Amino acid sequence: MLGLLLLQVLASCLWLGHGKVVNSFAECPQFFYGGTTPNDALNPKNPAWICQLFDNKYRFATLYDRDKRIPVYSAYKYEPSDAKRPHSWWFVEPQLIDKNSLKQMERESVLTEKYKFTLDQIKESQAVLADYKVMKGLDRGHLSPSSHQDSRESKTATFTLTNIVPQDSSLNTGQWNNYECKTMVQKTKDCKSTYVITGAVPGNTYVSGNRVNRPSHIWSAACCLGEDTQPKDAWGAIAENDKNMVELVSLGVLEKNLTDLYGKTVTLFNNACPRYQSFYLF
Repeated sequence: MLGLLLLQVLASCLWLGHGKVVNSFAECPQFFYGGTTPNDALNPKNPAWICQLFDNKYRFATLYDRDKRIPVYSAYKYEPSDAKRPHSWWFVEPQLIDKNSLKQMERESVLTEKYKFTLDQIKESQAVLADYKVMKGLDRGHLSPSSHQDSRESKTATFTLTNIVPQDSSLNTGQWNNYECKTMVQKTKDCKSTYVITGAVPGNTYVSGNRVNRPSHIWSAACCLGEDTQPKDAWGAIAENDKNMVELVSLGVLEKNLTDLYGKTVTLFNNACPRYQSFYLF
C-alpha cells in the first residue's frame, strides 16, 4: 500500500512538472517585481498562464485569453541590447492544444508535419498565421517587444502569436514605436533594472472571421529599481487602438484607467512601486 501511494505521488509530481501552461506563474516569477503578478481583475474566462519557453530557458511570461485568442498581457524585464535580429519565423504554443504536449513554442509547420497535429487543432485555442494575413490596417503588435530583449534567443521568443495582438498599423509604427524605442530609453536611464507589463484591453470587434479580438486599448506599465534594488519610479502608457496617440501617465493613473475599462479594481505591480510619484519624460 505504501509503495502504491509513493507511485501515485511521484506520478502527480511528474505531471505537474511537465507543462509550462499552468494555472499560475509559479515557474517564472522572475518577470514580476517581488514575484507579484497583476491581480485577478484582468483574468479572462478561459485563461492560460504561459511561461514562455524557448531554447530551454524562460524568456517572459504571458497571460493568454483562449477564447478571444489574444494575450491579456506579457511581463518581462527591460533589457535592450544590440543582439542580432532574429529570423522571421512565427511560433504557436503546443500546450494550448494539449497540456501534455511539447514544452516550448514551435512553428505551425513543424507541429503539423513532424508531430501530426492538424491546423484545426491548433486554431481551436489560439490565433494562427492565417488569421493575421487577412487583416487590413492592422499589424502583429508585440506586447513583449523584440527590441527590449537581451539576446537573439530572447528576441526570437517574442515572435510567438501568443504575444501578439491586432494593433492599428499607424499606432504600431508610429507613437507606440516611439514609446518603446525612445521614451523607454529616456525613462530608464537611471534605473538599475526595470520590470514591464504590457497588455491589451479586449474590444467589441473581431477580425479574421470573428476569430481574433481587436483590442480597444494597448497599455504598458513599468517599475524602475534604483541602485539599492528598491523601486524609485514607475509609470504607464496607454493608447486607443485606432489612433496614433500615446498618453504617458503615472502608474496610479494607468491602474485607474484600466479599472474604469474593466469595471474591476486593477492592480498591476507590487505595492512598493510608486503610484503617483511625479514623473518626467526626459
